Amino acid sequence: MALPEIVSREEWLAARKALLVREKEATRARDALNADRRRLPMVRVETEYVFEGPEGKASLAELFHGKRQLMLQHVMFHPDWEKACPSCTAGIDEFAPGLLKHLHARETEYVLVSRAPYDKLKAYAEEHGWFLNWYSSYGTDFNRDFGVTLDADAGLVEYNYGSRPELVGAGETSEQPGVSVFLKEGDGLFHTYSAFARGVDHIGGAYSLLDLTALGRQEAWEEPKGRYERARTAVPDFAQ
Repeated sequence: MALPEIVSREEWLAARKALLVREKEATRARDALNADRRRLPMVRVETEYVFEGPEGKASLAELFHGKRQLMLQHVMFHPDWEKACPSCTAGIDEFAPGLLKHLHARETEYVLVSRAPYDKLKAYAEEHGWFLNWYSSYGTDFNRDFGVTLDADAGLVEYNYGSRPELVGAGETSEQPGVSVFLKEGDGLFHTYSAFARGVDHIGGAYSLLDLTALGRQEAWEEPKGRYERARTAVPDFAQ
């Protein structure tokens, strides 16, 4: 394996400062991208989806558990499989119990959804010691509607906003990873964002998740200004 070049402390410091310039540029670019993400329009969810989970049958609205926002991770688990996707499993294994505390402080819920029947999800979650609520969309069109179940026979071969027929064969369905985000406003439920493929491989901490939502981190410096006053009245800054 080729290791980094060995240099003097002075040479290392010069190289590190040069890299810091680029890191700050990337941070500012990320902040601008997150602000544009928060400015995305949203779509009202009209379909009455019904899931099965720890509380029995549940609507999409009930998955919010009283919060204003819902982040929903599409975990790859085909109804015929006995185990979830290894990559999805590895990612969920990294979540710490404290994550939900910080998300809940920002009026945001986080749940898992898969197409496999709930009994399989429950057994797999218990095997891995997962604390996140996991819901089955078995028998519904939820996964297809939100772009994570591909079905060539039904003409559903678009993934990550492009045609990907190579991901699914004739007579088959293909499960894919993703995250979808929803906002509740009054009696309405709205889809604000979805990300797929490499768009979800960097998430894990509370801030990286909140950056995908319409309300963001809900801190004063964020653009657009003035969106968060209602939520901030009871929300402390948990990291500065």
